[in-house]
Amino acid sequence: MKLVVMGIVNKKPQSMEVLVSSQPGEEEGAEGDVGLQLKISFKEKAIQRNARLSGKWGSAETRSPFSPSPPENLSRIKVEACLSDLSHLITALTMEIVCEHQQFRILVDGQPLCGFSHRFTPLASLTSLRVFGDLQLTKVA
Repeated sequence: MKLVVMGIVNKKPQSMEVLVSSQPGEEEGAEGDVGLQLKISFKEKAIQRNARLSGKWGSAETRSPFSPSPPENLSRIKVEACLSDLSHLITALTMEIVCEHQQFRILVDGQPLCGFSHRFTPLASLTSLRVFGDLQLTKVA
């Protein structure tokens, strides 16, 4: 499975979030399990990944994208710039979420950003995608 999210990052963004989840139960207010929660906090300059199983969030994996990275990794630099005060220079963003055997692999403009090991099975029950925050969607595939 591969999901593609394309959009325009708003000027002076605060955050954006992507959820890959199962459909919620039939009870009112019930929420489905989340196989991947990807939060990008532009203000805190951090990327957080997590999963929710049986209504309980697991331990979040957080990292600052400002860790050393090869200079040829322009997409990571693009996200880092977007997380900094240079966000006015960034316009279009293409994010791919690739479901591999052991992990979700997240790419920006075709370059690796981060990964997240699966905590949820069966993966086939992950049928819902939600994207919200400071991103104007132009395409989801």
